[in-house]
Formats: sequence, structure tokens, C-alpha cells
Amino acid sequence: MSILVVVGLTLREGIRRRLMLALFGLSLVAVVITAWGYSQLSHLPPTSSGPVSTDDIHIITSLLLILVMFMFSFVLALSAVFAAAPSVAGELESGEALVMLARPVSRASVLLGKWLGLAIVIVTYAVVASLLEFGVAYAATGYWPPHPIQAVAYLAGEGLVLLSLALLLSTRMSAVAAGIVAMLLFGLAWLAGVVGGIGAAFGDATIGQAGTVGHLLLPTDGLWRGAIYAIEPTSVLIAGSAAGPRVAAFPFYAPGPPSFLYLAWCVAWVAGVVALAVFSFARRDV
Repeated sequence: MSILVVVGLTLREGIRRRLMLALFGLSLVAVVITAWGYSQLSHLPPTSSGPVSTDDIHIITSLLLILVMFMFSFVLALSAVFAAAPSVAGELESGEALVMLARPVSRASVLLGKWLGLAIVIVTYAVVASLLEFGVAYAATGYWPPHPIQAVAYLAGEGLVLLSLALLLSTRMSAVAAGIVAMLLFGLAWLAGVVGGIGAAFGDATIGQAGTVGHLLLPTDGLWRGAIYAIEPTSVLIAGSAAGPRVAAFPFYAPGPPSFLYLAWCVAWVAGVVALAVFSFARRDV
């Protein structure tokens, strides 16, 4: 029961700080702007070989969707990090944590309640923003991603990974330091994935391993690649397969979904990091 109380307090705090209002408000603006952009695709001028085909419009739409979802993933990452970091470190620095910890509530309940509360915000944002974007793309061009549920799940998973990391860091660092370190690691993980793709494209196994290591140490980029695959049309996958290994160097293309073992690793990673955060917070002086 104490965990549910902390969940409610965390959600109310998010509303008070207008976190959810900012997230959904700005995303709605982005959806409206991109809806106009999708509507213009049907008015593209004909090429030398004739009018732009429906397949071409669907391919262009899928590429635009991937770029928009990349923006959403960055917004989600930024929000997860800078909402999670102050929720522990900020309250410890201001002394607010003493008020709650003085009650008969365990530190584990406090941390898990904060994680669950912020996780609800993250998952809700991923679902609403993604489905709105898919909906306007379908209304304007008739294109619907092949695996929309998986795309939303991968995007939400990416946010949960960063939420867990930021909470762990915030038990030992200041809010600002925890946020900066978490975002830096997020950027490095994406960069490692790009470098790994370049290594795979040119047959350099050593460089290619950089992507694999990055996907294991911080699985945000691996989940993002899964979201890309879930949005890509079959025609893009066929063309990518025919293009050979060099297409792996393109950072917004994924030849296949994450394996079941990798997804199991992501779940274990989140559970392990949250457990470490609970352990660290239990031994933190307040």
C-alpha cells in the first residue's frame, strides 16, 4: 500500500510541475505540424518516370515516421532523466525526503513508488504520442506501420531504461550531475550503435563489436533499432537486403527485430538497475 501512496504522490508532483502538460502539449504541436507535412506528400510533383506512386509515398512516410519517432525518443529520454534525477537527489538535497522517510515507509517503497509513478508517465506518453503520430500519417497517406504495438513497446522500453539509470545515479549524485551523466551515456550508446553499424558495413569486426557492447551496457539503442524495424515497410526491408551489408552504416535502418534473448536481457537490465538503486538508496545517509 505504501508503494501505491508514493506512486500517487509522484503523479501529483508531475502534474504540479506541469511535466505531463509540457510533454503532451509540445508533442501535440509536433503531431499537428507533421500531419500537415504528410498531407503534402500527395502533392509531390511527378518525376521523369511518371507520377509518384503510392509505394513511394509509403516509403517516404515511413522514413518521416522514423525521424519523428527519433525526436519522440529523445524527448522521452530527456523527460525520463530530468524527472527521475530530482525525484531522489533533489529531495535529499532540499530535505523533503526527511519528511517522507520519517513516516513508517521503507526506503525501498519510496524508490519503487517513484519508479512506478514515473514509469506510468513514460509509458502513457509513448503510447499516446506514437498512436497519434501513426494515426495522422495513416489519415494523410494511408500508411500504417507493420508492427505498431512493438514500436510503441520499444519506445517505452527505451524510456524505462533511462528512468532506471537516472534513479540509480540520483541515489549517489546531485540531481544535475545524475541528469547530465545519464544523458551523456544515452548519447554514447546511440553513437556506439552507429559506429558498430559502420564496422559491420565495412567488415571490421573490432569496430562492429562497439555496437554490440553498447547495446548490452545500455540497451537504449538496441530498443530504438527495434522501433525502427517495427515502422519500416516490407519494401524497405527487401531493398535493404538487396543492397548488401553496406546498408548497415545507415543509422535509421534496421534489418531485423531484437532477439528474444536480447529483450530478456533488457528486462533483466532494468530489474537489476532498479534493485541496485534500492540497495544504494537504503545505504544513503540523509
